Amino acid sequence: MELHNKHVVITGGGRGIGAAITDSLSSAGAKVTIMGRNMPLLEDKAKTLQNCIAVQCDVTDEASVADAFKAATDKYGPVDILVNNAGAAHSIPFKKTDRAHFQKMLDVNLIGPYLCIQAVLQEMIDKKYGRIINIASTAALKGYGYVMAYTAAKHGVLGLTRALALEIATKGVTVNAVCPGFTETDIARDAIRNIVEKTGRTEDEAIAELTVHNPQKRLIQPEEVAASVLWLCGDSSASITGQAIAVAGGEVM
Repeated sequence: MELHNKHVVITGGGRGIGAAITDSLSSAGAKVTIMGRNMPLLEDKAKTLQNCIAVQCDVTDEASVADAFKAATDKYGPVDILVNNAGAAHSIPFKKTDRAHFQKMLDVNLIGPYLCIQAVLQEMIDKKYGRIINIASTAALKGYGYVMAYTAAKHGVLGLTRALALEIATKGVTVNAVCPGFTETDIARDAIRNIVEKTGRTEDEAIAELTVHNPQKRLIQPEEVAASVLWLCGDSSASITGQAIAVAGGEVM
């Protein structure tokens, strides 16, 4: 159990990719704190695992982040591994994207990871060990129409990842991004429903549209993303930093 007694914080750990990462890292022996806004969902997830607690956190709010990480460290000690998974995506054409929507996408997808990293980085540097893993998206590596604000935010996450990795490369702390393609989660299901409602296409046709750029012609599974995260957490990945690991069936190379 490679992560025995390591303290892991996973934002958005109650569902989808976050829940799969929670399961994977808990099974590897980690003590896990899952954070998010939906406490009933988080608590239900935490009850299914040993050494797992749920803490309420709005990653876009600096005070909420500070309170959440204090609660986590009070329970399990300093954070060894941070997985910035919380995020949101909404499909809106550029001409209908107002400043409020653009800011909302930046807040949850980019400012959130920044605030969470701020909460743990100095302690990681002080003990000369840490893993920071940002769940980005293939939208960090290429453009997609109708999700301009989300794509811009995810490009920002990758920039943050690469710059910070260089800045602390000698400190024993690695910083990487995992970039899934369309994954079978609530976000993908919302996108499928949106396509069906607005175009009249069938669900199968909507899925085909989402996976058209994936050479494997399928949705990524959350467990596949979690496997990459688990690898990045381990000692054998100590030389991997500043990287964007695409889990996308060959969509980006």
